Amino acid sequence: MSAESTPEKLLSPFALRDLELPNRVVLAPLTRARAGEQRLANALMAEYYAQRAGAGLLISEATTVSAQGNGWVNSPGIYTDEQGQAWKQVVDAVHAEGGKIFLQLWHTGRASHSDFLDGEQPVAPSPIRLEGSEAHTPAGKKPHEVPRALETSELPGVVADYVAAARRAKEAGFDGVEVHAANGYLLDQFLQSKTNHRADAYGGSLANRFRLLREVVEGVSEVFGAQRVGVRLAPNGVFNDMGSPDYRETFLYVARGLDAYGLAYLHVMDGLAFGFHELGEPMTLEEFREVFSGPLMGNCGYDQESAEAAIARGAADLIAFGRPFISNPDLVARFRNGWPLAEASDPSTWYSGQHTSEGYTDYPTYEQSLQGSA
Repeated sequence: MSAESTPEKLLSPFALRDLELPNRVVLAPLTRARAGEQRLANALMAEYYAQRAGAGLLISEATTVSAQGNGWVNSPGIYTDEQGQAWKQVVDAVHAEGGKIFLQLWHTGRASHSDFLDGEQPVAPSPIRLEGSEAHTPAGKKPHEVPRALETSELPGVVADYVAAARRAKEAGFDGVEVHAANGYLLDQFLQSKTNHRADAYGGSLANRFRLLREVVEGVSEVFGAQRVGVRLAPNGVFNDMGSPDYRETFLYVARGLDAYGLAYLHVMDGLAFGFHELGEPMTLEEFREVFSGPLMGNCGYDQESAEAAIARGAADLIAFGRPFISNPDLVARFRNGWPLAEASDPSTWYSGQHTSEGYTDYPTYEQSLQGSA
């Protein structure tokens, strides 16, 4: 696409509640696994995010809110003061480049493994094993285990972990937080009837299954203000053995409930590139637009053309890009100037778990690539 025909909508400014974004391109959360065994953000991560600060908004990789929430090798945490302070270098690097960044708050639930939890069982709404894949543990791939159902009395503590993580994120200087309620992790497990078979106040009815997410959103909103809190949902997703027969009813109910809070945005993985449960027709952004009046973000498999089309027709306000940002740190500049995108090389380096720049910060900008070939 030539510079003369650069689309106006995707690259136009957007008022995200009280944040002015220079464009509507968002760095999607990508778990790049460079934080080491102590789960500490570091200088390499600061360089990575600063390279991509041309996005209107950056969403950090999923970051665990408690030791119990861990379930990925060398992913970062924010459940200790040391971890919270370590994130400050990342935030400062992004802000120095004029960027804005939200931290994604995460608890893996049943997708974890006892190898991450000092031998304790992973937790979930109900004791239902994740089928169809293996856990990637520090000791290698292992079958998923039957999780322990969280006691009703434990759930206020889970909410408190999210709130404490949000406080540390604010102290580190993040512009906001995104509550990860997608992709088969703990909050998604509570939302969906496939994984939530509880008989208490957190199971059964739609209102009960929504209760934990609602309490988390209310708690972190007290820290940041709801206008700085986003929520991520995956209504079409099959990742981590998800997909419920009542998915459409469930997610429209959740979106309608979230609309009452005046959130920063609702981040919907509407695309099917991450897998589709095939339990009916895919849910669309237009359906969410009918029940959610705030800023709406689409994600999963978009390119520049389809992103522009979604914004132009009013289906979305923002579009998150994942894989294109891996190999194109200057993705916005490439969109703006009609420059070709670089293909991401060896996928084994994307989420390697090693503290290395390979496949992480070593992708050149378009202009750097020209200099290198001169």
